[in-house]
Amino acid sequence: MGMKTKVALGAVVGIVVIGVVSANSGDNGDGGNDRKPSATADKNAGGSGDAAGSGGAVGKADSAKKADSANKGTQAQQFKAFVAKNGTPKEKDAVSHITKIQGADEQNDILDSADVYTDFTGGLMGKGAGPAKLIASAFADWKDSKNGLVSVYDADGEIITNGNF
Repeated sequence: MGMKTKVALGAVVGIVVIGVVSANSGDNGDGGNDRKPSATADKNAGGSGDAAGSGGAVGKADSAKKADSANKGTQAQQFKAFVAKNGTPKEKDAVSHITKIQGADEQNDILDSADVYTDFTGGLMGKGAGPAKLIASAFADWKDSKNGLVSVYDADGEIITNGNF
């Protein structure tokens, strides 16, 4: 009798977990037929590149955005330009120590992460700990995500700090 109860309880828990995962995934059970085709899918099918049918204006706007971001330089250069325009003097000084940024260009709002590499030394207890927090804060002003994490590293690859963005 005890074994049958455990199996039945396990089955009920399994069904509840599957229901919760389905509810949180945004699947409404119709196979996704209510969604509009993406611009990429439309282009691959020989369409105009615009799901709304406005003559390809959306596809051209996306291409223009990609071209603009390519013309602005690396992620580090883009971030430094943002802070130069919008940051405080201490943030501007801290950002001058950045050598490279990875992961800031693609976001999906599920689990975004970006790595900022600096020329600071000493890890968590080094002189760069305070400026690294300013970098993480300025990064949160630059990029916005529902669930983003930025990590700031020193010259040796040791983590100095991290923060949400």
